[in-house]
Amino acid sequence: MRMTSSTKIMLIACGSFSPPTPMHFRMFEIARDHIHQMGLGQVVGGIVSPVHDSYAKKGLVSATHRCAMIKIGLKSSEWIRLSDWETQQEEWTRTRQVLQYHQNFINSYLKDTNGTINNQHIPAWIPEGIKKTAGQVHLKLLCGADLLESFATPGLWKDEDLEAILGYHGIVVISRAGSNPEQFIFNSDLLTRYRRNITIVTNWVTNDVSSTLIRRLLSRGMSVKYLLDEHVTEYIQKFGLFGTNSDTKYILTPGSTTEAMSISPISPINDPDIYIEHRNRLNKRNSSCEAMDETDFPSPPLPSPSAGSNVTLNKVFCCANEPSTGPLAKPITGRGATFLARPGSAVQIITTAAPAPAPPSVTTPDGTTKQAHQISSDDGDQKHKKIVKKMKTSAACPVSRV
Repeated sequence: MRMTSSTKIMLIACGSFSPPTPMHFRMFEIARDHIHQMGLGQVVGGIVSPVHDSYAKKGLVSATHRCAMIKIGLKSSEWIRLSDWETQQEEWTRTRQVLQYHQNFINSYLKDTNGTINNQHIPAWIPEGIKKTAGQVHLKLLCGADLLESFATPGLWKDEDLEAILGYHGIVVISRAGSNPEQFIFNSDLLTRYRRNITIVTNWVTNDVSSTLIRRLLSRGMSVKYLLDEHVTEYIQKFGLFGTNSDTKYILTPGSTTEAMSISPISPINDPDIYIEHRNRLNKRNSSCEAMDETDFPSPPLPSPSAGSNVTLNKVFCCANEPSTGPLAKPITGRGATFLARPGSAVQIITTAAPAPAPPSVTTPDGTTKQAHQISSDDGDQKHKKIVKKMKTSAACPVSRV
């Protein structure tokens, strides 16, 4: 497929976009500039196609949220659009099929001179006025150098998929300054065969802000300002995505790998019903953790210390100095009075230690089998009875003074 300055090109990027970062969209601008400057064609549109939920990648939020964030991030773009077709399928769709669907629809739309396709059925990703352009429109896969290198991973891509993507569509690769994609292409017979359909674009302005980094910062409660679109950040916080609504933090006890502690703020709200309703709403938003209050217990319940377990449950409450005021400051009685009747915030600390090993069994002289701690307890009871008896017999004796 030889490209000239008159070739019409549309770019499509497939991926998770969880969340979409400015670099995801910046790739389109870099690719378009290069294609225009090198006289390789005219870019008439861009498509962002998020993957199906069944892809089940770590950190992947629902397609509903990802599509919404993409739309928000692309509000300022006049030529890049969202395609939710991939997310609407019954299951995950291979990249080859995604490209084929969009290319086939473009071809059908351009050939529809009689207006057979109703305007209501024209997807939003079709560029306005595309029918006015003469000739065909070629759809190309836009990707980073990491995806190009993944072509060589055994078992990851089917040979027929790579043949179709490289041979029929072609790819535009955005590489980092200092990388050497040409060497990688040279080492691959398949890529070398389709070298003419591979466009390498060097991104001279390094940007390593990835979705993984954004998720990590958000889950740790750190700022992503200036790293992510401000309105996308507001959306994430509004719906509590990527752990932004999780109040529970997990840490390892110093010097121990078998003991963990979870610390969770407890609501200072004085009405338990309001508090429970509030927590239930938060816990429905893909939160990986549940906040705890004084009425919460681990599930399944932790064994009590009397059952031979060294599991401990410690509660620590910190309250403000000023009394509660307002409509929620009504008297609270019962178990919830410990913290719900007081202002300020509180934390509940649960320390879960590894279960203590069961004591060894010992056969007593009378032939019965008991655990070691039972024998020591029986011995202790006998000694206690002897001491009590001795004290009773000597109770009448006068106490000598020195």
